[in-house]
Amino acid sequence: MASKLTFKGGIHPLRGIHHGKPLSEKRPIEACSVPEEVVLPLSQHIGAPSVPVVKAGDRVDLGQMIADAGGYVSVPCFSSVSGTVKAIEPRPHISGRPMLSVVIQNDFEDRLYPGIKSAGSLESLSPKQIVDIIKSAGIVGMGGAAFPTHVKLSPPPEKKIDTVIVNGAECEPYLTADHRLLLEHPDEIVHGLEAVMKALGVGEACIAVEENKPDAIAAVSKAAQGKNIRVLTLRVKYPQGAEKQLIYAVTKRQVPSGGLPMDVGAVVVNAGTAYQIDQAVSKGLPLYQRVVTVTGCVNNPSNLMVRLGTPLSHVIAYAGGFSGRIEKLIAGGPMMGITQYNLDAPVMKGTSGILALDAKTARSAQASACIRCGKCIAVCPMGLQPYLLSDYAENERFEDAEKAHALDCIECGSCAYVCPANRHLVQEIRLAKSQIMQKRKK
Repeated sequence: MASKLTFKGGIHPLRGIHHGKPLSEKRPIEACSVPEEVVLPLSQHIGAPSVPVVKAGDRVDLGQMIADAGGYVSVPCFSSVSGTVKAIEPRPHISGRPMLSVVIQNDFEDRLYPGIKSAGSLESLSPKQIVDIIKSAGIVGMGGAAFPTHVKLSPPPEKKIDTVIVNGAECEPYLTADHRLLLEHPDEIVHGLEAVMKALGVGEACIAVEENKPDAIAAVSKAAQGKNIRVLTLRVKYPQGAEKQLIYAVTKRQVPSGGLPMDVGAVVVNAGTAYQIDQAVSKGLPLYQRVVTVTGCVNNPSNLMVRLGTPLSHVIAYAGGFSGRIEKLIAGGPMMGITQYNLDAPVMKGTSGILALDAKTARSAQASACIRCGKCIAVCPMGLQPYLLSDYAENERFEDAEKAHALDCIECGSCAYVCPANRHLVQEIRLAKSQIMQKRKK
C-alpha cells in the first residue's frame, strides 16, 4: 500500500468525542424489515425526474421498472417490493418538498420480476454493453450525490480517461455503510470496479480507503490480489471523499475551476456504486435497495440493507427507536446531510445514513457577526473565501459571488464547522449558487 495520501485544507471532525463511527462500525449489515407501503419518488437523482410507466391498480414485481429515464441525465426507477400500485401522487421527500412518487402496497410475496437475469460474464460483455446494463439498472452515485453513473462512464472521445478510483474514504462522521460494504463484500466491489475499468478502457485502477478502516483495507487488498488494482491508504481528514479532493490526493492533479474529473483524465465511483454495478452485471439486479447507517441517538445503531421507498420512521423503528429526546434528524451525515421534519419521507438512492442527534450532539448555537478570523479560508478544500461569498449572498451581490467562484463550492460544511461566530456559511453560499444558476438558465 502507498503512504497516507491527502489534500490541501479540510478539517478533522473525527478527532472529537462525538464523531460517532464507533457506534455502528462493528455492526454487520443486516436486512431491514420491509414496510406495508413503499413510496418511490420520481426524483431520486441529479437530472431529469423519471417518468412513470405504471398506473394506479397495476400489479408489479420486485425489480420491475415503474418509471423510465426522463432524459439522458436521468435513470429508471424500480419497484422495491411486489404488490399493487396504489397511487402516483406528491408525497413527502427528503428534500423537504413533496415530490411526485409511485406508491406501492406491499403483498409481501417478493415475486422477482421474470426479466431479471445476468447478461453473462464480464469477459463476454463489450464496454457499451456494460454501460447499458448500468444505465438500465438505474444506478447512480451511492455516496449521496446520486449522479447517473452511465453518464460518468460515457466521456466524450476527447476526454481520455486513464485513472479510475473507487472512493472508500467515507470521511463523513457517523456513517459506516461503505466501511461495512468494503469489509463484507470486497469481491463484489472489486468486480464492480473491473466492470468500470472495462467500460472506460482503463488497464489499472485503485481503491482509496481512509486509514481508520484497517479491516476494510485488508479485505479489499486480499480481493484485489493478482489484479491491476492498487489499494491506497488515505489520511483521515474531511472532506477526503469529495471527488476533486480525492483525485488530488491520489494523483496530485487539480480539477480546474468549473471543470469535471474527466478534464484531468479521472473517474471516481463510490464503493457502494461499485457494489451495485456488480449486482447489475453479475445478477441482472436493478438498484432497489441500499445500505443505510442508522445511528446517533437510537437504541440499536445499525447498518441496514433497506428497500428504497421505506419511510424513515420504519427504519428508525427497526433500529430500536430513538434513545432520548431528539433535537435534529438528518438524512445523511452531520456535515452534508439534510435535516428532516417529516419521518414519512422515504429512503432514496442517495440516502447513506439516518442520523438522530440530541441537544448535546446537535450544534445549534446562535449566529453572530463575522469576526474576520480567516479560519474558513484556511480549511476550505476548494481554496475559496467562504466569509466573502456569504457576505455577497446576504447583500444580494450575486455577480460578485460568481466572480469569486461561488459555483466551485462543494458545500462540504468545513467552513461552518470551524466558524467561531457560528455563521450559516453553507446556506448563504448555496443561495448564491442557486441565484447564479437561475440567471444562467435565463
